[in-house]
Amino acid sequence: MRMDQIKSPVRCGNCSVRRLCLPAGLSDQDVDKLEAVTKKKQIVKAGERLYGAGDSFSNLFAIRSGSFKTAVIAADGDTQVTHFALPGEILGLDAYSGRTHPSYAEALETSSVCVLPFARLEELAQAVPALQQQIYAIFSEELQQENEILMLLGKRSADTRLAAMLINISSRYARRGYSSTRFVLSMPRTDIANYLGLTAETVSRLFSRFQKEGLIRVAQRDVEITDLIGLSELAGTHCSFDESELGRNSVS
Repeated sequence: MRMDQIKSPVRCGNCSVRRLCLPAGLSDQDVDKLEAVTKKKQIVKAGERLYGAGDSFSNLFAIRSGSFKTAVIAADGDTQVTHFALPGEILGLDAYSGRTHPSYAEALETSSVCVLPFARLEELAQAVPALQQQIYAIFSEELQQENEILMLLGKRSADTRLAAMLINISSRYARRGYSSTRFVLSMPRTDIANYLGLTAETVSRLFSRFQKEGLIRVAQRDVEITDLIGLSELAGTHCSFDESELGRNSVS
C-alpha cells in the first residue's frame, strides 16, 4: 500500500468542506489550533487502502476530496461494503473502542485526506470545548448512519433500496454545495450491489428501469435525477430540497 504525503495550501480555515468537518462551529482562533494538529495531508490513489482491517488505531482521517468505501471482512472471507464516504466526512471512527480498525477504507477515486492524530486531537478537545462537542456530534452521526443502513437493508424491496441510496447520496452532495440532481457515482455497480445486498445484475436492471420510467438518466457513472420527487416517493423518503437546489450546478 502506497500513500504519498503532499503539501497543500488548503487549510482548515479555507477548506471547502469546513462546515461539515471538525472546524464547524469553531472560532478562528480555535481553528488555528486545530490546524496545528492537522497539518499532515495524504493522497490516496483509486484502489489503494487508507487503512486495513486489523490495523492499529492512531489516526482519524478527514476527507478533503474524492470518495472512499469502507468494508468489513467476515470470518468466512466474504466482504461487506458498509459505507460510501464523501468529502467532509471522517473515517476511522469505528476503531475508537477496540483500538484496531474492524474495517478497511479504500479510495474509489484519487482522493485527499487530512490526517488527525487522535491522541493530539483528544488533548486539544479538552482545551477547546467546541471541538469536543463537534467530535461527539460526529460520533453521533456515525451511529445514525449505521441505523440508516440497517433500515435500508431491512425488509425493503430491491427498487426501494436503490432509490433510497440515490436519494441519500443526492442529499449529501446538496449539503456540500453541489448539485442534488447531477453527480458521479464513483463506486462500481458491484460495490453498490454488495452494499444493498443485491446482485450486480439486479442493480444494472434497476438503473435501466429507473431510466425508462423517467426517474434518472445514466451515462456510465454519471447520474442525473430527472424526477427527484418521484424517486423520493419510491424510496419512501420525504423530499426536502427547495427549488433552488434542483439542477443547481456544482461549485468549486
